[in-house]
Order: sequence, then structure tokens, then C-alpha cells
Amino acid sequence: MHKQKNIKKFLIIQVALSVVALILPLQIFAQETVAESSFTPYSLFGIGDLVKQGTAYNRSMGGIGIGDRNNRFINYLNPAAVTARDTLSFLLDFGIEQKNTYYSAIQASSIGSSSTDKLTSANNICNMHHIIATFPIYKKSAFKIGITPFSDVGYKFISSETDKGIISEIGDIKYQRIGQGGIYQTFIGAGATFFNRLSVGADVMYYFGTINRYSSAYFTTNSAYRTIKSGWTYVARGFSGKFGLQYEQPLSSTLSMTIGGTYKLASNLGGDISRYAYGISTNETDTISYDKKDMTTLTIPQEIGIGITLRKTDKWMAGFDYTRQDWSNTTFEETPGVDFSPVLAQSFKAGFEFTPNRYDVRYYSKSITYRGGAYYDQSYFSLNGNQINSMGVTFGVSLPIFRWYNSLTIGVDIGQRGTLKNNMIREQYFLFTLALNLHDIWFIKPLYN
Repeated sequence: MHKQKNIKKFLIIQVALSVVALILPLQIFAQETVAESSFTPYSLFGIGDLVKQGTAYNRSMGGIGIGDRNNRFINYLNPAAVTARDTLSFLLDFGIEQKNTYYSAIQASSIGSSSTDKLTSANNICNMHHIIATFPIYKKSAFKIGITPFSDVGYKFISSETDKGIISEIGDIKYQRIGQGGIYQTFIGAGATFFNRLSVGADVMYYFGTINRYSSAYFTTNSAYRTIKSGWTYVARGFSGKFGLQYEQPLSSTLSMTIGGTYKLASNLGGDISRYAYGISTNETDTISYDKKDMTTLTIPQEIGIGITLRKTDKWMAGFDYTRQDWSNTTFEETPGVDFSPVLAQSFKAGFEFTPNRYDVRYYSKSITYRGGAYYDQSYFSLNGNQINSMGVTFGVSLPIFRWYNSLTIGVDIGQRGTLKNNMIREQYFLFTLALNLHDIWFIKPLYN
């Protein structure tokens, strides 16, 4: 018995170290480099494009999870949901996403003209989205550790000088404005269930990452002028916490209702900001200016969420989530020429899942879990008085693999952000998510050797 307990402790330590070993290189990479993990003109502002949270399991149901309890999948949207598990089960979820975006905008054909031109563009991005592991601690308590992106920055604008006087005197000039990087969040949390119905949980969260924004002017036909590059690099880091609870009320022998709530603490991101300007010629680079200082003014506000689900055991589930986060008191770097204002962000999400016959051994299609959902998100900022909102529909499946609860989850999100009105940019996107859900039972003592 003593030997078995030692093996259990050893395995738990190994799992924790394995996930940490994956997280630490990502932290170093995020602080030393900038990678294109997103591409949207709306990431030009604030801390970039806030990433939709949840695994493929959540996101294929519109993103719900605050009131959801499922012993087959990891649901990290509510810290209390970690206790929804078989007593000795170990769960690992690794996910990637691929996003295809089509951009549209309306522009006047010429100054003073009433005719317009429709400008279009497209981009594809593929990235790792999350890795999360959970395992039991003692009886009705459990532990989890993971990493997910929090915000992404990715944009690139290119234009050429059109003033004929400047071109005749200096030559052709090409302007570029580029943003790269983002902020990750790691978390370690635990939860416990009391009285068989009330579950509580808490996460400790750590934000880290690098955002780089810069502009360049290239003198393409006159070598007498050097390329000018100027911008700033922000290295962010900070702690936060998230608390959650869920109450499950049986309605019949197979039907139950769960009500959940979450509260995430506000976080003041520290770090440093470097402002620079360089003159770049063919043979050398000269520093025009460079200033590095501590940055402590960026605040991620508190977030409140509520959710409710209705579940019939091993058959179906339907739910609704609402989250609220007020950014209006947050201070960001100003963007010249743009009326950028942080505002109240809200999300409304609804979704469902259905399994025809989870234990069917004759027809594989009946053991597949089918999901669908919809959402409406109001972003955390407005541009020239217009809040940037998004809406979409989602669907997906979980394909059982091998034994236990192992599966491959596929999700699709078809949506739109922004509008063609008021000189805005409309994004129509197709987001594909893929997650491998691994499950195992620990410490089973065989009846026969």
C-alpha cells in the first residue's frame, strides 16, 4: 500500500513537471521574440485581439462552460469544473487552431467623388492554442495546470508616397506599419466538491509576453537617404486569480441542472517598455534614440461570468453563458488620428451537445458526440464611437478513440467581426479547432496477476 502511494506521488510530480517543461520554453520565447500568431487590423489597438477562451469542446458549443460539468473533457472556463471527473481519472487536452479570414472595406474612389471601391484581402494563420492537464488530489478534489494565449497582435500595412512634389525631390518612398507578438496566460488551479452538489475552485494565473509595434520608411530609389525605423516593444508580466463555483441540482434520475459563476481579479501588468528609432543604411545601423523604462499602467479589469446548463446523463446537454468585463477605466497607448476608447465588453453564448448512443458497439456514428452553438461578443474598445462586435455560429464533433474517454474533438466557428459602415473593416472568418483529448485511469488494482 505504501509503495502504491509513492508511485502515485511520483506520477503526479512527473505530469506536473512535463507540463511545466512545455510552458517555460514558451515563456522564454514570448519574451525574446515576436511571432505572428494572429493577423487582424483590430489588433493595432490596446493589447491586441483578445483570444477566445476554451478548448475545442467549449468553442464548438458557442464557447459555453461556466455552468458545464463533464467528466470526459477538460473545462477550464470555470475553476470549479475541474472536480467533474471520475475519481482516479487523468485528463490531458492539447489543441491547435487554424483561422482563415477574409477582409473587406469600402473606400472612396477619389477625393470629392461619390463613387466607392471595395477593397478586399485574405489571410490564413495556424497555431497551437492550449495544453492543459488535470488529475485527482484526494477523493472529491482535483488539480490542473495549463497554458493558453490571452491576446494576439498581428498586422502589416504597406503604402507608397503619392505626393508628386516629394517624389520628384526625394524619390519613391514606401511606408510600413507592423505589429507582432502577444500575451500568454498560464494557470495552476484546484477544486473540491462538498455535499455532493456544491463545487468550488480557484486558479492562480500568470500573464507574460512581448508586443512589438513599429513603423518604417524605405527610400527605394534614392540611396542618399537611410531607412528610418521607429517603434516600441512592450514586455508584459503580471499575476491574477480566478474563482469559480458550481451547484448541481438533480431534477430526476437522469436529468440535472447546474448553475455556475466565475470571478476573475483585476491585474496590473508590470514589465518594461522600450522606445527606439534607428537609421538603417546598407552597411550600418545607427541609433537615433533609445529609451527603456518600467511600465506599470496597464490594467486588465475584473471579469464576472454566470452560466447555466441542463444535462441528461450520457445523452444531451444545453447551456447559456454571460460574461462582463469593464475596460473603460483602462489606459492604453494613444493611436494618433484614431478615436480609440476602452469600453464595457460583454459576451452572450449558447450551445448544446448530443450523443445518440454513447455505448453503441455496432454503429460508430451513434457513439459520436455532436455539438452546436452561437455567440455575440461586444469587444473591449470602440473606434470613432463604433464598438467592434462579432457574432457567429459553431458546430463540431468528438470522435471516440480506442478506450475509456479518449477522443479527437473537431470544432468549426463561422463568424463575422466589424462592419462595412462608418469606414470600418469587416472580417469574415472560418476558424477550425482540433484537440486531442487523452484520458486514463490511475492505480487500478487487478483482481488477478
